[in-house]
Amino acid sequence: MSDTDTSSIKEKLLSRINEKIYRLNSLRPLPADAVKKLHEEMRLLHTYHSNAIEGNTLTLPETKLVLEEGITIGGKSLREHLEATNNARAFDLIEDIAKKKKTIDHAVIQQIHEVITSGILEGAGKYRTRNVRITGAAKTPPDWSKVTKLMDELIEKITQCKRHPVDIAAFLHHRFVEIHPFIDGNGRASRLLTNLYLITQGYPPIVLKIEDRGKYYRFLRAADAGNIVPFANFIAKAVDESLTMYLSISGGVDELLPLRELAGNTPYSHEYLSLRARQGVLDAVRIGKIWYSSRNAIEQYISEHGKR
Repeated sequence: MSDTDTSSIKEKLLSRINEKIYRLNSLRPLPADAVKKLHEEMRLLHTYHSNAIEGNTLTLPETKLVLEEGITIGGKSLREHLEATNNARAFDLIEDIAKKKKTIDHAVIQQIHEVITSGILEGAGKYRTRNVRITGAAKTPPDWSKVTKLMDELIEKITQCKRHPVDIAAFLHHRFVEIHPFIDGNGRASRLLTNLYLITQGYPPIVLKIEDRGKYYRFLRAADAGNIVPFANFIAKAVDESLTMYLSISGGVDELLPLRELAGNTPYSHEYLSLRARQGVLDAVRIGKIWYSSRNAIEQYISEHGKR
């Protein structure tokens, strides 16, 4: 990643992100109760989706029971339960690290990994001391002896780079998994580390969804081959959706409503608006199987694209 102000993110998407973060900052402090509720939801969603991407079979409701009730789910392994509780604890950890304004360094990275893999991996929190191969990957991670030096360079890069924070977050995520500093748990660690960086820059945490796993890995492979643009835009879209969720706390024109409900006050059908949401043209978020948007986003869409 060159140290310039030129972004890899599509201009319109980046402009939308910049506008949303400006509006979100203007609304601070946000209502404490609403922030707490959304934080708990993001913690649950991140834990479920991040683990599911790696093959954990706990469903979202099961993950919620494990985290909130401490219930053991029949037919699920001890490892899967540990992955859920560990990832949630690590999510709490990165928020605590961000509040204390700690610098992202080797100690912080290894602490995050130690929490994620506690009771699962013998070398929890320790950089690998042997070479590995990733099944299905075209690229082999660097020799283990180079890991510390490469991580030094990565830490320095994200500290000194002047590019847009979302560009840097995407670079951090990809470069971390490319270095593959740990024997296992690199994917989970990279997603948490990306969120830690975003939070330190004033952005809300993001959720990379299991439904997008195919695109996620495809864009990472493209970045391996030297084209980080698709992955940067993938991360940017997640940031955009997260900002929408946090703006909805304030209610009013930013309140999230089902597209089916919003369509009644537009010249468009619910099906058409859903299509535009899937295409990324209409500013909307998918929660479960339902698309949500806001009156503000609908007005912007009509103003830019269509009939009133």
